[in-house]
Amino acid sequence: MGLSNSQVVPAIAVSDMGRAREFYEGKLGLANGAERPDGGIRYPCGGGTSIHVYPSPDNAGKSTATLAGFEVDDVERTVDELAANGVSFEQYDAGPIRTDEKGIAQIGDVKSAWLKDPDGNILSVIEE
Repeated sequence: MGLSNSQVVPAIAVSDMGRAREFYEGKLGLANGAERPDGGIRYPCGGGTSIHVYPSPDNAGKSTATLAGFEVDDVERTVDELAANGVSFEQYDAGPIRTDEKGIAQIGDVKSAWLKDPDGNILSVIEE
């Protein structure tokens, strides 16, 4: 019993599905999304995972926490590719999180960078 063997699907509330599709597909490169009964889209990602983007204007962008993290092989390369697609990365200088000019933080052996979707939902790319 329990959830430890269950697949987790982050769910991201957005205010405008058209604008969200432009970002998640056009800028982040997600593809093959399946429309869901709630009006959202579930995008398949690596390792059998997925991310669900759904319309909820009253809740979009309300969290100040990172809602989903994409594990990548090379944060530097990923940041460069996404920046070339028009994605901006956040700058942080608090506690253990201090980003460089590209928006990449080195925390121990882990490299991370954070970005926001059009509603201000925070996502990350992470290399462990």
